[in-house]
Amino acid sequence: MRRVLITGGGTGIGRAIALAFDSAGDAVTITGRRMDPLRETAGLGRNIQTRTADIGHETDVEALFDQPFDVVIANAGMGVAGKLRDTSLEDFNAMLSVNLTGVFLTFRAALGGMGQGGRLIAIASTASLQGGATIAGYAASKHGVLGLVRSVAQEVAKTGITCNAICPGFVDTEMAETAIAGLMKRFDVDRARATAMVVSGNPMRRLIDPVEVADAALYLASPGARSVNGHALSVSGGEI
Repeated sequence: MRRVLITGGGTGIGRAIALAFDSAGDAVTITGRRMDPLRETAGLGRNIQTRTADIGHETDVEALFDQPFDVVIANAGMGVAGKLRDTSLEDFNAMLSVNLTGVFLTFRAALGGMGQGGRLIAIASTASLQGGATIAGYAASKHGVLGLVRSVAQEVAKTGITCNAICPGFVDTEMAETAIAGLMKRFDVDRARATAMVVSGNPMRRLIDPVEVADAALYLASPGARSVNGHALSVSGGEI
């Protein structure tokens, strides 16, 4: 039975990934800053353990790895939209801390005990592959994640460990809901119009289901993906 760690595992994409690996028979541990959503997710599974941690704090992350994990998925993330001139240093640093430093700390700690066949997976974004007019801070942090993944992949290539990124478009989560609400307010449009604006970059014209991202993670963690390393897997309906 593989031991799987998922950061930001209490809601959204993290919850879907946790339940997918749990259904596959793995021993899953989920982390996050709030215990209530972690417990809620654990209650939906069969063998899911919970641990609180702030992924941007070195000591919190190190404490998670008192035992080694076979699959480590750095999913925790945050985003604040706004034009560059309106983005505060506090918000910019917060995105870097969670989205980039959190992945660095998680992968660094994971490699301390991970054996051959281990899997490191970062949940990045299509913003790792392109910019956006009102997401400069978010895109910068996610570009950093992809650079980190590609570099780590080179380091671990001879060990039997792989390191990859999944780059979803807009996923049907709280983050997408925030974006939709923001457009409704900014442009004084109804929900249907705001949703259409959010998904306009996806040729399929729909939000990505979190389960689709979970399925991509299952693949990257499978034996069939043992030669997939340093890859940015776009789950975006053709946006990228």
